[in-house]
Amino acid sequence: MIETERLILRPWLKDDILPFSAINSDEEVMEYLPKCLSLEETVQFYNRIVAEHDRFGYGLYAVETKSDGLFIGYVGFHHFDFDAGFSPGVEIGWRLAKEYWNQGYATEAAKACLDYARINHLFNEIYSFTTVGNHRSERVMQKIGMSRVCFFTHPSLPEGHKLKPHVLYKLELCPTYQLKAEH
Repeated sequence: MIETERLILRPWLKDDILPFSAINSDEEVMEYLPKCLSLEETVQFYNRIVAEHDRFGYGLYAVETKSDGLFIGYVGFHHFDFDAGFSPGVEIGWRLAKEYWNQGYATEAAKACLDYARINHLFNEIYSFTTVGNHRSERVMQKIGMSRVCFFTHPSLPEGHKLKPHVLYKLELCPTYQLKAEH
């Protein structure tokens, strides 16, 4: 578990599936993603998240508010390996219910995840990317200290897809020499 002033980032529970499905079916939340997800697709995504966490010991964390214990989405890490010059790698990402937007929750949780990664020496660098035009997510990337690296076309999307143009951000967490010096 990772705690912040207002949030708890924790392992996923089966009870998270229905509110997660509501988030994934919200057209505004999913505006910069290929499509809204059905309940069945949300369950499949949930299973992938849990499997990745089991494999690596970290991943996309379920986020709940301390004030009322409500599940509001996820923030955390995901291993990617699509065909790009910076791949494979680890990305930091977030998806919150829209009623929790513009309150600093994504930034607060992402900073806590990055601190956790640094303290535990999980990886040396981390990426984040989104489709061009997703200024809300790009602003979170900037607030957590990431720098824009480049623009790229996402290889997982078909040619001509409106979301294919992406922007890539990167952050060095621990220079390699520090990791080697401590081991």
